Amino acid sequence: MLNFWNTLLSSQGFIPHGHCYLWKPDLVWLHIVSDGAIALAYYSIPITLLYFVSKRDDVPFNWVFGLFGAFIVACGTGHLMEIWTLWHPTYWLAGGLKAITAIISVYTALELVSLIPLALSLPSPAQLEAANRELEDALSQLQQTQSQLIQTEKMSSLGQLVAGIAHEINNPVNFIHGNLTYIHQYADDLLSLLRLYHATYPSPSAEIQKSIGAIELDFIEEDLPKTIDSMKIGADRIRQIVLSLRNFSRVDESDMKPVNIHDGIEGTLLILQNRLKAKSNCPSIKVVKDYGAVPQIECYAGQLNQVFMNILSNAIDALEQTNLESLSSQSQPYSGQITIQTNMVEQQQVQIQITDNGSGIPLATQTKIFDPFFTTKPTGKGTGLGLAISYQIVVQKHGGTLNCISTEQGTTFQITIPIRQSHPVLVRQAVC
Repeated sequence: MLNFWNTLLSSQGFIPHGHCYLWKPDLVWLHIVSDGAIALAYYSIPITLLYFVSKRDDVPFNWVFGLFGAFIVACGTGHLMEIWTLWHPTYWLAGGLKAITAIISVYTALELVSLIPLALSLPSPAQLEAANRELEDALSQLQQTQSQLIQTEKMSSLGQLVAGIAHEINNPVNFIHGNLTYIHQYADDLLSLLRLYHATYPSPSAEIQKSIGAIELDFIEEDLPKTIDSMKIGADRIRQIVLSLRNFSRVDESDMKPVNIHDGIEGTLLILQNRLKAKSNCPSIKVVKDYGAVPQIECYAGQLNQVFMNILSNAIDALEQTNLESLSSQSQPYSGQITIQTNMVEQQQVQIQITDNGSGIPLATQTKIFDPFFTTKPTGKGTGLGLAISYQIVVQKHGGTLNCISTEQGTTFQITIPIRQSHPVLVRQAVC
């Protein structure tokens, strides 16, 4: 071992490298400066590589940077040996460093060859950008789905609440309505008996005459049948309201089945009745119904009622906003009106048109109204999901179309749905 080191560090029998340059100062300094600069540059590269690898744990094959660093350090040391051998001819040491450099370089080259297939399989920047876009789209779709589920759950909860109220009201109302017929008959029988008593005993006692005067028997005879008739009319109205509420909720109809869309519209109007009434700063909104002779259509009734609810609510919002604008301009209160038309169209389809006479939707906004989360309402008042969900229900779940036609004189939403869902549902683009 000692002999090995003596031989490695020995310079006997050799002349310094500077003799080859004839010790010309300019030439010697040229090699010194050049080799020194190259060595410094080589030594700085591994430091940069190690810093990069330490900061990026996600970089694949980071051990290759270590091999590159060792190879570059060996190359830099070789250039320093070129300066050393200008005066010290330890060529065995210089050759040993070159051998080490050769071993490291060959090993690095072999490793690089084996890594080429793996490196080629890495995604390109364009592929990474496309993957990022897909992830962003998926995240956006997930957010939309979550929000729509929340909105749908709200409508489902509303339907269950309405159905529960209708059920609780239905039983006592039916009891009252069913017994009113008997009460009317009993009252008629009692009044007939009183008239018979009066005809048989035209001169009752003073006490009876006093009681007749106190209770105003003549008025009771005239008003009691009217009162019972009014009660019957009121009970009939409550029964109609309960039926409308049940038609709106449709909680027991999750499957697609034939339904009368007019019942769904009437139920929705009943729910919105309070918003249609006059308020302190807004006159009542008139509803004009022009129902055509349309058959029952196969649909998800509860979901279709949700579409009616969203569109009618938006129409009421638009009319209220138009009224506020009219008041701010010191003009007369705006007379709002909503027109609902139903009719048959070609290809066995039913069309429902809901029109308001508000100030319309700006052209720049019309192309976005079906986009999820797009809303022109103040924060906290609109979610931007009503029309987006309505579009999905009509187009994707029922194979119909949902179009918006808006001018400065008002806005019309056209809902077209096939009468029978006999073909696969196709997605059609809404035209606005």
